[in-house]
Amino acid sequence: MSYHNPVLLQESVNALSIKEGGVYVDVTFGGGGHSREILKRLGVNGRLFGFDQDPDALSNVIDDERFVLIPENFRYISRFLRFNGVRKVDGVLADLGVSSHQFDEAERGFSTRFDGDLDMRMNQKSRVSAKEIVNEYSEEKLAEILFLYGELRNSRNIAKTIVEKRAGAKINTSFQLREVLRKYLPKAKEHKIIAQIFQAIRIEVNEELDVLREFLEQIPNLLKDEGRLSVISYHSLEDRLVKRFIRTGLFSGEPRKDVFGNTSEPLKKVGKLIVPTSQEVKANNRARSAKLRIATLKN
Repeated sequence: MSYHNPVLLQESVNALSIKEGGVYVDVTFGGGGHSREILKRLGVNGRLFGFDQDPDALSNVIDDERFVLIPENFRYISRFLRFNGVRKVDGVLADLGVSSHQFDEAERGFSTRFDGDLDMRMNQKSRVSAKEIVNEYSEEKLAEILFLYGELRNSRNIAKTIVEKRAGAKINTSFQLREVLRKYLPKAKEHKIIAQIFQAIRIEVNEELDVLREFLEQIPNLLKDEGRLSVISYHSLEDRLVKRFIRTGLFSGEPRKDVFGNTSEPLKKVGKLIVPTSQEVKANNRARSAKLRIATLKN
């Protein structure tokens, strides 16, 4: 089984409109699928930087003098590119969410299919795992993340049940959590609801939406003129942030107008939203919810 089957591979790399001598960044290196495709299109003087905070990804490092893998969270993209002597780039690609490898490793605790430790950390050095959140967060805080990040309407009841059950015995594994919440999982919707619960906890563990906001805010100062941003998201929370930032340069509210009624959004969209073909979804089920948005600097 491959480490990660890249989604919208050709479309997301085409979106970068690669120049042979350009400088590019793949902020979600993972199995290196998108990076290898970028390198195929770069000339001898082109450069590619990959970011991945997951130590498992280091085993996929590409032996190519044009490539540098930076083992850090992409929320620090500008800082670590500067360490490598780079201030501006021609394109940035982000394939958000969890890799196939992370889902398929039971002990990482990302998957609802396996009984694994409640971990869910993309960076194994992080202090807070899913276990701390499930067993130590207050009922109010649990309800908040389940509502905001899992979009669960009965988040208060689910949080109350978790707090009641953990008082008797600590909830250590994914199957224990599923068992504790059995009454909220009707057969017809079981997979969907448990996936929403796991998504909420995972987003909190990895600060995924904060990371995405910090990353996007750096893009306008990072891209060269005509540089491209190519972002694949997998759930509505991510996609809303990406769409809104491309449209307004903000995550909430509307941009201010000057005295002439003009606004100054830093980016503009390129083309329309791209989703996988039915053939790709058939071949790779994880592609079903993927959405690709493309942007460039607004002149």
